[in-house]
Amino acid sequence: MYKRIERKALRAKKHYRIRKQINGTAECPRLAVYRSNKHIYGQLIDDVARRTIVFASTLEAGKDANGGNVAAAKQVGLRLAERAKQQGVTDVVFDRGGLIYHGRVAALADGAREGGLNF
Repeated sequence: MYKRIERKALRAKKHYRIRKQINGTAECPRLAVYRSNKHIYGQLIDDVARRTIVFASTLEAGKDANGGNVAAAKQVGLRLAERAKQQGVTDVVFDRGGLIYHGRVAALADGAREGGLNF
């Protein structure tokens, strides 16, 4: 019999395994990535204080911009790194959120590295 693959549940399992390993602090926050079909979001999170330090997404570009491509994801990474520098953050831990490190997720990471974040 055909068994249906629950992709959402598999991604949640992967994300749980990743989150057991990594933890963000004020000195070295966690760069969490979320990717939807239309947009990509990145935020630096201090897990000890349970607060978001910096946030960037493709929603900020406006309705006309296409947020579902690699170029937009790279711009989000650069914007995130710029805002992190303003807050005095240079070192981060990358949390891909159970997603494959490929395409838009990798582009966001590359943009953040180009912007000056170390991970």
